[in-house]
Amino acid sequence: MKFKYPKNKMKILNIPFSAGGLGKTKGVEKAPEFIVKHLKDLYLNENKQLPLFQFQNVKVNQSNIEETNKNIQEEVTKNMNYRFGIIGGDHSITFPAFRAFSKLENPGLLIFDAHPDCMHDFNPPTHEDFVKVLIEQKIIPAENIILVGLRNWHSSELEYLKERKIRFFTMKQLHTYMENSIDAIMDNCRQFTNLYVSIDIDVIDPAFAPGTGYIEPAGLTSREFIHILQRLKFLKNIKAFDLVEINPDKDMNEITSKLGAKILAELVL
Repeated sequence: MKFKYPKNKMKILNIPFSAGGLGKTKGVEKAPEFIVKHLKDLYLNENKQLPLFQFQNVKVNQSNIEETNKNIQEEVTKNMNYRFGIIGGDHSITFPAFRAFSKLENPGLLIFDAHPDCMHDFNPPTHEDFVKVLIEQKIIPAENIILVGLRNWHSSELEYLKERKIRFFTMKQLHTYMENSIDAIMDNCRQFTNLYVSIDIDVIDPAFAPGTGYIEPAGLTSREFIHILQRLKFLKNIKAFDLVEINPDKDMNEITSKLGAKILAELVL
């Protein structure tokens, strides 16, 4: 598949959806607006590139998850000729986005998250169980998923990860062996032809990203996370990413939305 966009320009789909968060994510639908606003404050990124974006809004229906999922899947399918990004929205949007992406050859899914998101098996899936549903519906093999930054999970989720042999890197591992862990993550990611990267902002410590619905202390610093992204950009197989769970209603001085804008700028491929 030929990717047509210039190296420093990226298509971004804005998906202002919060109804997949079990009522716990009201406010995340405002994230695309706030993040795009703060992109205007950025000039060159840290690689001295001018980050250029083309934005497109995806139609959502807060009263109908299935209709919204259908719209997301259709729009992602239309844009798979390009490298593209998504701004959510709650983490349930990764399910229809990756369902479309999974049609590409040998797809992999790298998820940065404080939680495994394997809690339930709802249909349509929520932000607490979309990983499990992707596996149970055979949209992706369990061995094609990598979870990074875990530090809070239910015992049933940990049992599921072990049972399905899902690769994961805890926050404790990252902190103790940061560079070795990044090397291992990249080595694992290289086995996929097409890689989708999903970023839940709660992978970052709330001291640096307070604007989210699930406050999980002892996460990555914002500098550590930017460093990981800058390392990952050496991978040649990243074709799509999403950034989810930023909640401007819970933010302080819009610091999390500003961090979201910086993450987008650093993700220009």
